[in-house]
Amino acid sequence: CIRDSLYECVLCACCSTSCPSYWWHPDRYLGPAVLMQAYRWIVDSRDEYREERLEKVAEDIKLFDCQNIGMCSVTCPKGLDPRAALQNLMELVREHNEKKILDEVI
Repeated sequence: CIRDSLYECVLCACCSTSCPSYWWHPDRYLGPAVLMQAYRWIVDSRDEYREERLEKVAEDIKLFDCQNIGMCSVTCPKGLDPRAALQNLMELVREHNEKKILDEVI
């Protein structure tokens, strides 16, 4: 399960240094290492700030500049899958944004 492996990340940043999106926009794109840690907190059932975290990673291109190239997962020395974590995070942000729009309409 991807959630179980999130705690194994040692923050070596191999994933970020191999990420073309991070090379192109290091000033705006947070990169796989940071976003995978954000995902770790967002999916933690004990986290009381899920909505705030989803809002924060959805701003600008902090998350959505990921091109799903997958070099982050290939280069992880721990064998983790940051690409899958980012895809899951993107889906959570989309659902959060859709819910927010529906709440505003109703």
